[in-house]
Amino acid sequence: MDDINQLREAVRNSPDNLPLRRFLANALMKAERYEEAEAEYKDALRLAPDDKSLKTGLADAFQAQKKTGLGLVLVEELVNGPQPPARAWLVYAKLLLQSRQAEEAKEAYENAIALDEGLRDSYLESDINLKLKQPAEPEKIKLRAGGEEGQGDARDGIDIERPKVSFDDVGGMDKVKEEVRMKIIHPLKHPDIYKAYGKKIGGGILLYGPPGCGKTHLARATAGEVASNFIPVGISDILDMYIGQSERNLHAIFQKARSLKPCVLFFDEVDALGASRTDMRHSAGRNVINQFLAELDGVEYDNEGVLILAATNAPWHLDPAFRRPGRFDRIIFVPPPDEPAREAILRIKLKGKPVGDINFGRLVKRTEGFSGADLEAVIDLAIESRLEEAMRKGVPAPLETSDLEKAAKNHRATTKEWFSTAKNYALFANEAGIYDEILQYLKIKK
Repeated sequence: MDDINQLREAVRNSPDNLPLRRFLANALMKAERYEEAEAEYKDALRLAPDDKSLKTGLADAFQAQKKTGLGLVLVEELVNGPQPPARAWLVYAKLLLQSRQAEEAKEAYENAIALDEGLRDSYLESDINLKLKQPAEPEKIKLRAGGEEGQGDARDGIDIERPKVSFDDVGGMDKVKEEVRMKIIHPLKHPDIYKAYGKKIGGGILLYGPPGCGKTHLARATAGEVASNFIPVGISDILDMYIGQSERNLHAIFQKARSLKPCVLFFDEVDALGASRTDMRHSAGRNVINQFLAELDGVEYDNEGVLILAATNAPWHLDPAFRRPGRFDRIIFVPPPDEPAREAILRIKLKGKPVGDINFGRLVKRTEGFSGADLEAVIDLAIESRLEEAMRKGVPAPLETSDLEKAAKNHRATTKEWFSTAKNYALFANEAGIYDEILQYLKIKK
């Protein structure tokens, strides 16, 4: 048995041993098993939610998997707080470099080695210097999505789907689905009524809430509900190192959506693309945001029939201009799945696995506040507890309600970390009442 497996066994026998969990997470990072390390850091943070070194490790795991937006949200909370760890500045430098902010990466790196000379990283220094010295090439055109320049197939680089899932495949979330129906689905199904009132068919909805709660699934189901095209857009589909190219990529994606209408255009982690311009010290990011706002306004091009959805875990980082009428003027809170949704998720995730007579009602009661990802983790833990017996007998032992209940008891909801941050914004930075639903969910009176 290798060292990591031995550590896992030790953690399984002592799940509340924080130093042991920390050691396992760090060992997984050294072994370049970043996804597993991410999971271990999250488990450790459930034991110590305010541990700065664990948060730094989790941000580093995000960085290693190029989950840049998630990493930045986490590490910025550290470096902007009191006495940030030196290593947090180092991870921040790596994430800034990933997001093509070389000047800011250099400054963060210098802060790291000023606090701890032992953190000096020659490879990172070389990468930063290379990016700083790299000449601008504004004439270099490499559109991922085609466009007026006519280079390549207009479908190159863009994932265009026709989702088969619909709202019937989204358990619970009735309030959220009704808001999406009013803004997107009804206008498409009853265009004459909406046009009689002068209402355009299209517009934007911003979905926000803790990670793992089905925002992407809901967006895909929205497209399936109206049998429209669906274009999922990630940050890497837009951002480009060449000056002006990010704006061209963004414009080309919108143009493709306009040519395929009705079309649902879905931006994931939109806060990484549309961060507040007051926080930016360079013009390139501002130019991308300005281009995004211009595309949303549809002044030069007609957005009729283009339905724009965006998801974020950190709406407070989004530039306020995105929330003006005609842009993302409907902001919808997507909470952790309610009881019907949790039962639906558990049934789907257990399908095809050896199970006994499962009491879903009991499981639903014991998983209050769990995200879809948390429920999947519960099932994985329950399976692990049965694997040893199955290997010994040579026959898969069916999962019982008690196995899943025990796993749920040993797993803490990952949404708690998000709500601890969101609560502060809802209480102290909520002049317009945007985050009132967070307070309602937490049963906090203003």
